Amino acid sequence: MQTREIDPVQDPSWFALVERHPRASVFHTPDWLETLRRTYGYEPVVLTTSPPRRELANGVVFCRVSTWLTGRRIVSLPFSDYCDPLVDDRGELCCILAALRDEWKGNGLEYIELRPVESDFGLSPDLSKSETFCLHRLDLHPSVEDLFRGFHRDCVRRKIRRAERECLTYEEGRSELLLEKFYRLLVLTRRRQLLPPQPLAWFRNLIVCMGDKLKIHVASKDGQPVAGILTLGYKSTLVYKYGCSDRRFDKLGGTQLLLWKAIQEAKSNGLRELDMGRSNWSDLGLINFKNRWGAARSTLTYWKYGGDVADLERRSRGTHIARWLFGHMPARLLRASGSLFYRHVG
Repeated sequence: MQTREIDPVQDPSWFALVERHPRASVFHTPDWLETLRRTYGYEPVVLTTSPPRRELANGVVFCRVSTWLTGRRIVSLPFSDYCDPLVDDRGELCCILAALRDEWKGNGLEYIELRPVESDFGLSPDLSKSETFCLHRLDLHPSVEDLFRGFHRDCVRRKIRRAERECLTYEEGRSELLLEKFYRLLVLTRRRQLLPPQPLAWFRNLIVCMGDKLKIHVASKDGQPVAGILTLGYKSTLVYKYGCSDRRFDKLGGTQLLLWKAIQEAKSNGLRELDMGRSNWSDLGLINFKNRWGAARSTLTYWKYGGDVADLERRSRGTHIARWLFGHMPARLLRASGSLFYRHVG
C-alpha cells in the first residue's frame, strides 16, 4: 500500500471526502485550511492511500510548519482544537502513520503532532501521548425549554435574564465594524490572560474564506460593546471558537446572552450540537463555565512522533517568560506582537 500527497485547498476530491465523511469537522474544510495558509504561510497537505483519478477514500490532513524560531514540524492541525483522520480502515491508517513517521525520522523534523477526537493511536510504533485537554459538547436535540432548564440556575439562567432586563443590544454578522468591536474586546481579554491577541489578519481572512459559516456576535450596553463571541457552523455542528468581554460589565450577562441566542438560532436551523471547544485542565474557571451549560465533558488527547518531557518543560518555561512579557507590554505593542508570535506556535 502506497501513500501520496494532495493539496486539500485546490483538489476537489478532498472537499468531496470532507462533505460525506461523518467525522469531518469545520477544521477539515478547504476554507479553514486556506485561512491558515493566507495568515501564517503554512502548507496544508493531505496524505492518502487512494490512487490518482479515483474517488478519495481516506486522508489525513496536516500543515507543514517551518519557522526560524521553533523549527520544522508537522501539525494536524495548527490552531484547531482537533482534527480526526478521515480514515476508516485500520490498515490504511497504519500505512499513513508509517509514512508520517518516516518523514519525521528522515527529514529532521522537531516532531509530528496529531489531534484526533476518536482515533486510538496507542498501538502505533513511536507514537506517544503529548497533551490532554477537556472537550465540551452540548447536545441540541432537546427542546429549547429543556435546554434552558438544564443551564445552571444562577450562573447562566439568571445572567441571561439580567442581560434581558439591562436591555443589552445584540448584533451579529461579518462586517468590518462588527469585527472592530469584537477585536477590541479580544485585546482586553487576551491581556487579562497574559497573551497577545491573534492577528487581526487572521479574523479578516477567516471572514473572507469561511463566508456564511462564520458569525460574529456582539452585545452592547448603551452603545458600549461588553461581550463578543465568534462561531463557526458546519454540517450539524455550531462551534463556539472565540469569546471575549470587557470585565467591567461581566455582571450584565453579555456572554451568556450571546451564547443563548447562538443556541436558539442553531436550534432553529436544525443543528444538533454546540461544540464549546477545548480547555486546559488547569483552567478550572473555563471548565466550570462550560459545565454550567450542561455540556458533556470528555478528554481530548494529542499524540506525537518526537519531542520529550524535556522539550515540554522547555516550552513551559518559555511560555511563563513570554506571558510575563506580554503582561507588561503597552496595548499597541501587545497587538503587534500577536502578528509575530502566533506563526511560531501553531
